[in-house]
Amino acid sequence: MRAALVSGAGIGIGAATAKILGREGYHVFVSDILPVEGEAVAADIRAGGGSAEFVALDVSDTDACVAAIASIEARFGGLSALVANAGIAPRAAYPILTDEKWDHVLDVNLKGQLRLIRAAAPAMSARQQGAIVCVSSIAGAVVGWDDHWHYSAAKAGITGMVKAAACALAKDNVRVNAVAPGFIRTAQILSEENSLGPVGLAAAEGTVPMGRAGHASEIGEVIAFLLSDKASYLTGQTIVVDGGLTISL
Repeated sequence: MRAALVSGAGIGIGAATAKILGREGYHVFVSDILPVEGEAVAADIRAGGGSAEFVALDVSDTDACVAAIASIEARFGGLSALVANAGIAPRAAYPILTDEKWDHVLDVNLKGQLRLIRAAAPAMSARQQGAIVCVSSIAGAVVGWDDHWHYSAAKAGITGMVKAAACALAKDNVRVNAVAPGFIRTAQILSEENSLGPVGLAAAEGTVPMGRAGHASEIGEVIAFLLSDKASYLTGQTIVVDGGLTISL
């Protein structure tokens, strides 16, 4: 059975992606720092006839990332699919963005993805097979976010990292791509403390040509496509999934 690891899979886009991959026949390693939520996602996959287990994983911990991937390799010979999704988006409006807040978001959102790719890529290369998808955002990859400089920088960095990784791994038949979601109805965007909140999202939906925010499953389906053989000649790309928002600006 093919093995897939999804980081940040306890909620939101990660959870939706994990469930879709379970449906597609992967054994899904649902990883997160949220044990209750992560266990629930794995249980949902199993209840639907799929195969999954929860793995407690903090992507800011290098040793933990290495150990998690090594454990999977011992059982499966390596991952077939990696979805680097875990991230945070605390509001830190200029000019009060401290070094500590900047470093923390970059460490989780950008370096966290590096840690997973760096750990998983050698076995993928040795097997001459594998696909990686990183979750970026239109905030950074395409547009800015005024009170999230650190988040935007990390998401822009993902786009560059994906291009470099794709170039390095293409010779080994390992593909690396990213998705850049727009307004997606998740707990993150509905947070009034750190994002738009319900009222702000309702207003933002009016700027989307398709007239609504996206659903986490709609991002998950794109990720599943990028991991599949249907995308066998596609690498190094960041696919914007935003209901037409950025083309209309």
